[in-house]
Amino acid sequence: MNIIERGQAFLQGLREQAARGPWEWRRCPRCGDTLTCKYGRYRRRPWGLQGRQDVAVQRHWCHGCRRTYSEQAAWLVRGSWYARDVHRCVLDHWQHGRLSVRRTAELVRSWLGQQERWQLWRPLSAPPLEPARCGLSASTVQRWLNRAGEAARRTVPGQLAGVPTSGQLATDGLWARLRANTTRVVLLLTDSVSGVVWPPVVATGEHEPGQWQRLFVRARGAGLDATALWGVTSDGATGLAGYLRQHWSWVLHQRCVFHLWRNLGGELAARRAEAAQGLAKRAAQTAQRQARRELVALVRAVLNAPDEAAAQAALGPLAAHRRGAGLAAALRPHVAAAHVCHRPFTRQLVRVSPEWCWRDFRLGLGHGRNHGSVARLERAALRWAVYANFTPAQVRRERKRTYRSAGLCPLARAGVPPGVVSYLDALGV
Repeated sequence: MNIIERGQAFLQGLREQAARGPWEWRRCPRCGDTLTCKYGRYRRRPWGLQGRQDVAVQRHWCHGCRRTYSEQAAWLVRGSWYARDVHRCVLDHWQHGRLSVRRTAELVRSWLGQQERWQLWRPLSAPPLEPARCGLSASTVQRWLNRAGEAARRTVPGQLAGVPTSGQLATDGLWARLRANTTRVVLLLTDSVSGVVWPPVVATGEHEPGQWQRLFVRARGAGLDATALWGVTSDGATGLAGYLRQHWSWVLHQRCVFHLWRNLGGELAARRAEAAQGLAKRAAQTAQRQARRELVALVRAVLNAPDEAAAQAALGPLAAHRRGAGLAAALRPHVAAAHVCHRPFTRQLVRVSPEWCWRDFRLGLGHGRNHGSVARLERAALRWAVYANFTPAQVRRERKRTYRSAGLCPLARAGVPPGVVSYLDALGV
């Protein structure tokens, strides 16, 4: 059962529970016997998005198994002071609204109890009495987040089974500093065409092939078909290159062009400084701009060439430039890897590593790095991956530009639209 089917089953269970009438509740949920009788009531006062409510819960006693049971409402969460809509609102506020747990608790608490910031929104409203104030705390929000992260971790086996893949993948890592000066890296694998994010892993580093093996083993357990792969884009991590050579030798490795440009930054700065030696200030600035313009144009001709042969031919003018020998020497080993995306079977491979995924992951106040422990960091990454796969892109309308994936989520772009199922249903919230 993949993640969409889990969400559909959860949503269908809520609908069936909400549709159960008094006669359906006469049947014991444990033994199925209908020889039952009412056995009193108890009251609950849960907080909902409409405020605090007073609910009478009917209890029953079964003659067959001689045990009691209670009628359950779909909008109530067993053992919680807050209704299901509050749980879902809090998780969506933190995940989609990019807030901290304290600010999330404060905003939702103000809304439920018409207190605190509610008085800023409606200054003519009278503040509630002390017994009527909502007490939602940041620790409660964090506990709900941990529970959703654990649900995401349990759904990893077979999470994306049956989801088509283009065979063109991209991978990257995000470093995070945890408690006690501990550093870990979150390794990510995504489809270059659909944008589907496979379940990430938290590793100790990027230089060991074994750490990347954990990522690909988890992706295969989640449903990735390894035989359909053609290429992988990365920033040139040595561990990934070693793993591909050892285990997936048929997969082509595309180097991230952005990281190649960044690696050339020191050489470009040195050549600019060389062009300004012995010149006055204005003349030095003019010479530096001219040298940088010439070198950048030559490097761009190599990296933006239409194919590998044209890139190799463009290396000649760069090496012949009076200040381009060092840049040509630095680029020459990576020319073939920088143009893997121009080969017949890898034309849909992206040329840059998926930095945009980490930009989305780090939009919150903690920038994706303040989770403290390895377990919390992994739960946050797995929870975000489910959220990213179900969340559609914004619907944008412009006169001169069209967006291919406007209003579509990665699962829909992959060919398996989730429909009315949301990431909260997939996590069982």
